[in-house]
Amino acid sequence: MTTCKAGVMPLASQQHPQAHVDIYEKQPVPFGLVRFGVAPDHPEVKNVINTFTQTAHSGRCAFWGNVEVGRDVTVPELREAYHAVVLSYGAEDHRALEIPGEELPGVCSARAFVGWYNGLPENRELEPDLCCDTAVILGQGNVALDVARILLTPPEHLEALLLCQRTDITKAALGVLRQSRVKTVWLVGRRGPLQVAFTIKELREMIQLPGARPILDPADFLGLQDKIKEVPRPRKRLTELLLRTATEKPGPEEAARRASASRAWGLRFFRSPQQVLPSPDGRRAAGVRLAVTRLEGVGEATRAVPTGDMEDLPCGLVLSSVGYKSRPVDPSVPFDSELGVIPNVEGRVMDVPGLYCSGWVKRGPTGVIATTMTDSFLTGQMLLQDLKAGLLPSGPRPGYAAIQALLSSRGVRPVSFSDWEKLDAEEVARGQGTGKPREKLVDPQEMLRLLGH
Repeated sequence: MTTCKAGVMPLASQQHPQAHVDIYEKQPVPFGLVRFGVAPDHPEVKNVINTFTQTAHSGRCAFWGNVEVGRDVTVPELREAYHAVVLSYGAEDHRALEIPGEELPGVCSARAFVGWYNGLPENRELEPDLCCDTAVILGQGNVALDVARILLTPPEHLEALLLCQRTDITKAALGVLRQSRVKTVWLVGRRGPLQVAFTIKELREMIQLPGARPILDPADFLGLQDKIKEVPRPRKRLTELLLRTATEKPGPEEAARRASASRAWGLRFFRSPQQVLPSPDGRRAAGVRLAVTRLEGVGEATRAVPTGDMEDLPCGLVLSSVGYKSRPVDPSVPFDSELGVIPNVEGRVMDVPGLYCSGWVKRGPTGVIATTMTDSFLTGQMLLQDLKAGLLPSGPRPGYAAIQALLSSRGVRPVSFSDWEKLDAEEVARGQGTGKPREKLVDPQEMLRLLGH
């Protein structure tokens, strides 16, 4: 038997006809990053939930939500109950900026902002103040572009998404965004156009965003045409799109669209945050002090170094999107605090036989859903290899029966997949009243009350 937390590992049950997989999840609801991380205007990306649901309906797979590994049950207790344990709990923390002023009101992580509009319970009371004209996002990855797009999407466009049931953004977030006064969003990066971390799909969406125009400085792209000849094709296509947007005169239709746009977004390259500047009364963020940088090195070794010049960028909202990091889950599990990962070799946790890891906690917070699924399959293959080689315990293990007794004695009420389907039906019913595919439940206590727990 095998168990994993906050991740589905169908490979083991598919390729081993006797395997049973129990999934333990901290939240009362399944689907993790797909539910709480994917942008609410990208419903097509969430179709992977259908695959996860098919797996959960298997007689050899069980979901147990509302169980926090490391608090409600320890990893040694899981290892005692199962033949193998797979840790797949992702990166649930953000990397701090570690600059003065980071603690000011008006500064928050992009991770928390995404959690807020996606209904992550721990972020439901964030209440971001969107009464300012300008927002600065520190970072140039897909999450940064998602946040910028949500901030700049016109209210009438959000309403249109509602009418065609194409968004599951929370009611509270929608209310705040309707009243938003944000007109300009800057996305700041330490390096240049060749080093941006976002992908072409997200960039294209930003360029075509209704009611918004791009602001790119052609000087940032000087000499880039020759440099992109040697880069891999995906990077080349991405940079060519940036280059065209920055340097080519748009056609009449696009020029008219940009001229009529009431909102704008821009990429500020070669800038590194040094300080969040306070308002005159010191009560909230009023800007970001940036060090101007230049690039040294080539290829993957390219790094940004300060030139000595500084500039201030006024704003009323600062969102940090400089990366995620995993947390240690249990004292018994080795953890590399510097890299934010569980030390492992191809998914096998070092020096702990029968313990495995997959996803961001295995290799760091990089890649999209598809790459994370592929990574999970690789860990599953390692587990099956070890099973075949006789490296896992051979005798019977009690599995969930033992864990259920422990949880019961500790007053923990797990949420089954059939319980989730009741919550799912409730969310869908609430969404029908407003034309949404669902209205997410965001309070775990309310979820448990609805289930009679």
